[in-house]
Amino acid sequence: QVQLVESGGGLVQPGGSLRLSCAASGSGFTVYFMGWYRQAPGKERELVARLTRGRDTNYADSVKGRFTIASGDGKDTVYLQMNNLKAEDTAVYYCNAYIRILGEVSGANYWGEGTLVTVSS
Repeated sequence: QVQLVESGGGLVQPGGSLRLSCAASGSGFTVYFMGWYRQAPGKERELVARLTRGRDTNYADSVKGRFTIASGDGKDTVYLQMNNLKAEDTAVYYCNAYIRILGEVSGANYWGEGTLVTVSS
């Protein structure tokens, strides 16, 4: 099986920065998309940033210009650099990936367990 492992969340002051990391572990799979979603208390989960296998990017308007998504040295790792953080960025951030297991005709959506980002003074 494939697992998505997240790290990098924590408490940061407004205007500060954090970098989230997500790595897909396992064997015998191909990753087509990787990205980050977030969910604040009482709100629906929303897309933050997405990275395709061709390295095209997509950002939510609320984070554009402040957040940057990028792949790591490994092909199955993605980072989210978050700068100029605001209180409204406080949420649980979830890694997301569309992955096909080798030998299967279609892929499936995978989710990490989430990492909490709290922006507060």
